Amino acid sequence: MGSWRPATINLVAARAGVSRATVSRVMNGKASVAPELAARVQAAAAALEYRPSIVARGLAGGRTSTVALVVPDLANPLFQGILRSLGQAAGRASHRLLVAESNEDAAAEIEVAREARRRCDALVLCAPRMPADVLAQLAPELEPLVLLNRAVPEVRSPQVTVDYAAGIRDLVSHLEGLGHRRLAYLSGPATSASNALRVHALDELVEAGRLELDVLGCGPSFADGHAAAGAARETGATAVVAYNDLVALGVLSGLHELGVRVPEQMSVVGFDDIPFSGYATPTLTTASVPTDEIGEHAWLRVRSLLDGSPPPEDLRLRPRIVVRGSTAPAP
Repeated sequence: MGSWRPATINLVAARAGVSRATVSRVMNGKASVAPELAARVQAAAAALEYRPSIVARGLAGGRTSTVALVVPDLANPLFQGILRSLGQAAGRASHRLLVAESNEDAAAEIEVAREARRRCDALVLCAPRMPADVLAQLAPELEPLVLLNRAVPEVRSPQVTVDYAAGIRDLVSHLEGLGHRRLAYLSGPATSASNALRVHALDELVEAGRLELDVLGCGPSFADGHAAAGAARETGATAVVAYNDLVALGVLSGLHELGVRVPEQMSVVGFDDIPFSGYATPTLTTASVPTDEIGEHAWLRVRSLLDGSPPPEDLRLRPRIVVRGSTAPAP
């Protein structure tokens, strides 16, 4: 039994008695082909069950109708939310989304971004971990480019960012209102620009004499937060500020195993407002990042770049504090 092979453009051209170029023009909807020739090509294509290659069509037209998104960690629900909203927005415009992960590796991220851009019409770089000077040097090579969750003034590409410093200050204000003065901050990845913004905002509050602070190295995952629970308890802090919700949820689990009651003995706050946060025990107080808006705004800028029109101005979104069951008056 012979193996089945998909029909090629050469077979269609031979059956219809026309050139490859004529088949290509018909398949791409060009109006420059005589109606009788177009009908012959379409009949031949139907008889042979010919399906033009999307990749080949994109290369021939200089477009792939595909946009790439590079994120540092696909396990992080924040990035999943941005991915989903960006993918939906692109899909409504008949574009596909190619997703790549750098696995929190700043060096690998450079080649991941280059490879993704080579395969697509535009690149969305979300929370890039590479140093700002490296990113500024690389950006022209990656254009059309949109930056998310990272403000780099030296990069001329459109940027949609989150005001992480304001979010941290608002969380601290909430804890201060409950009488907390000594806090422990569980720090995120050293390469994370948003973590640096959080730490800088906390340092300013310490310098202003508003609180005492212990900064503990941690990481971005549930397991990192769980492992850091004991160290957070040992600081004597009455509240823990976690780098993100995954870390905060890990801390909740770790403190429970240590016999520390939350929020009666220690309050815990996160950042991002991932879906799990409202279902934890206790439910998690956090700073809500509007991932749906980030994805929509990112697509508006990608679409403008692809169309050759001026993109919307850079945008900075402020998180909204969501108070739940993990915070209470200081003991």
